[in-house]
Amino acid sequence: MINSCHDGLLPGVPFLRSPNCNNRPAGTEIDLIVLHGISVPAGRFGGRAIHELFMNTLDCSALSLLSSLQGLQVSAHLLIDRAGEVTQFVPFEQRAWHAGESVWTEREACNDYSIGIELEGVDQCAYTPRQYQRLVAVVVDLMQRYPRISPARVVGHCDVAPGRKTDPGPVFNWAGFRRQIERFQATCTGIS
Repeated sequence: MINSCHDGLLPGVPFLRSPNCNNRPAGTEIDLIVLHGISVPAGRFGGRAIHELFMNTLDCSALSLLSSLQGLQVSAHLLIDRAGEVTQFVPFEQRAWHAGESVWTEREACNDYSIGIELEGVDQCAYTPRQYQRLVAVVVDLMQRYPRISPARVVGHCDVAPGRKTDPGPVFNWAGFRRQIERFQATCTGIS
C-alpha cells in the first residue's frame, strides 16, 4: 500500500509541481476520483512528453502531431505510466485541471471536488497489470484519506464528460478494478 498522504502528497512518489492548478473553492470536500487515459503524442508510450505537457514545457513545434496541444494548460494530480510508476503533479488539496466541462450526479465542475488520475494509455489498448496494481493501491489509500470517496465514486472521464470524452476507454476493466479494490481493502483490514 502507498502510505497515507502528507500535505496532499503521496510519500515516496516523485512530485513535479505543475503550474496548471489553483485553489479549490472554500469548504469543498474531495469526494470523487476521475480516471483518464493519456498518451503524448496520441498512441505513443514512454518518454517525458506527458510530464512536459503538465509542466507547460512541451515543445509542440517538435512534431506535427503535437501542434493541437500548443497553449493547452492541463494537469492531473497523478500519472501512472505503463510500468506502474507514479508521478504527482498537483497536491490533492489543490484543484488540478483535468476534467474540463464536467458534471457528476447533477453537480458541475468536477475539478472542484475531484482527484484526477491519468493512466498512460489509449482507449483501445489494454492497460498493464502493473498500472492496475498501482492504481488500486493509490485509490484505496485515497479512500482512506478522503472517506467520502467510495468505489462507486471512482469514475471515468467518459462518465463526467459524456459525448465529449471517451477515456479511459472501453478496454478499461472496471469490474476487475472494483474487485481488486475490494480484495485490497479486505487484506488491509484483515478481513478474509
